[in-house]
Formats: sequence, structure tokens, C-alpha cells
Amino acid sequence: MFTGTGTALVTPFRVDGSLDESTLRALVKRQIDAGIDFLVPCGTTGESPTLTYEEHLRVVEITVELAHGKVPVLGGAGGYNTSEVIELGRELAERGVDGILSVTPYYNKPTQEGLYQHYRAIAEAVPLPIILYSVQGRTGVNIEPATVARLAQIDNIIGIKEASGNISQMATILNLVSREFIVLSGDDAITLPQMVLGGRGVISVVSNEIPAEMSRMVRLARDNRWEEARELHRRFHPLMEINFVESNPIPVKAAMGEMGLLEAVWRLPMVPPQAENLARIRGVLEGLGLIERAHAACAD
Repeated sequence: MFTGTGTALVTPFRVDGSLDESTLRALVKRQIDAGIDFLVPCGTTGESPTLTYEEHLRVVEITVELAHGKVPVLGGAGGYNTSEVIELGRELAERGVDGILSVTPYYNKPTQEGLYQHYRAIAEAVPLPIILYSVQGRTGVNIEPATVARLAQIDNIIGIKEASGNISQMATILNLVSREFIVLSGDDAITLPQMVLGGRGVISVVSNEIPAEMSRMVRLARDNRWEEARELHRRFHPLMEINFVESNPIPVKAAMGEMGLLEAVWRLPMVPPQAENLARIRGVLEGLGLIERAHAACAD
């Protein structure tokens, strides 16, 4: 269900900072029309820490409404308060998500045993497939391969979004878990090397901008058409890189604003990119013809 390319959806806001539901609907429809494999609302790319509880549920409701019967929805439900994560996971289950993506507890840096017990409690309480999310660079804590292997023995923990950037760690995880356990890249730029090792796809930032192209690249890799996949990777690697010239999701929302897909609005503590970085983002988009193409699509 959660293989291929899943888009870590941005959350669009109006100029006054409120949730822009109409633009969210347009973005979700654009993803589905482009052939995305699954959708991931309310992750950190979606600025979930700044959403109210009600907004979080509303974003998921809209995504599920539009995606139902077309693509699966993997709702974000993570954090360092285990009981709150369980409550949110149950709410998302009631709203029809197909699974949850649960980032590791952050800041308080639990031990590996603490991580195991945290995820086991969630899995026992929430009747959904669960994808673990390990991103040490943001949370300060890593799910070590041995812990992933332990968690993989729990029936409804079905995979991991591995965003350590450590290819050797990804290889170790793939060596320890069964073939059925889904290992997804959390970094667009290393999706292909991760798939060479046996990974099953990516939860992507860049697919907010180029859903069709990113989906095609991953499908080509899955079909062992590596040269064609590499050609797409080489073409769009500058966009994958510029999306992290500042903290995510600052650059991707700036790019989508340049493409006319949303109002480039962030909630504090996220702020607009520095002028020189916005110029770099614009240059990459222009080099790929994405601004002209997006505006032409909007005109149609």
C-alpha cells in the first residue's frame, strides 16, 4: 500500500495565516491526477507542529475525502507524548486514513528501549498500519537497526521512513528485516541508491513540485530501468538539493509560490527564505521550465 512515491504534502495558508482549504483541495487533486502512489498529510513538511488539533484533523479529512478510492493516505501522527500520539492516531483512524506515519519522540531523546515501548504502545492502541519515521537530524534521536528489527516483529508496524542520510544504516536495516517490511527513503536525493539496496520508494518533498516526474523515476527504478531513472534523477537533482537550502518546508513552499500553486505563507517560526536563496530557487525552477509550465497549466 505504501510503496512507490508518497508526497509529504505541504499545508497551504492564506495571507492572514489561516488554513487555505480550497488550495489544499487543488494540491491534492494535482497529486492524484499526476499519478502519485500515496499521500502523506500533516507531517513536518506540512508544518504539523504549528497546526491546531482541529486543523490537523481537517487537513486529513480533506485529503481522505479527495483520495478515497484513488490513492492511500498515510496521516502524520507523531510526537514525544505517547498518549497524545495514540489519541491522534485513533482520531485519524476514525477519519479513514489507511495508515499513520509516526516520527520519533523529539527533544527528550528516549533510549532505544523507550523507543520500542513507545511504538509498541501505539501499535497496540491504534488499529492501523504504522510507518516509523526516523530523522535524527531533526529529532536528535535515531531508531537503530536492531530496534527497527524488533519493531518489525509487531504485526501492524509495516515499515520505516528512513531519513538518517546514512546509506550503511539503511543497508543494515534491509539486511535485518523481512522482504515484506517497507523501507522508504526520507531524502529525495538518495532514493535511487536506497532502492538499489532493496528499498521500496520514498516519502518525498520534491514531489510537491514534480509529482509526475518523481513518481516516474521511482517506477522506473522499481522496474529495473536504471538508466532512465538516473536520467530523471540527474535532471531534477538540483531541485531536490535547493529544497533544503534553508529549513524544510521554507524552500519548497517558496518554489510552489513561484509556480503559482499556493500563497507562499509560513507559520512562525518558519519565515520566508533569504532574498539570495529565493533567487537561487527561482533560478533552478526557471532552468527546469517549471514556472512557465505551471503557469500554463493554471491558465488551462
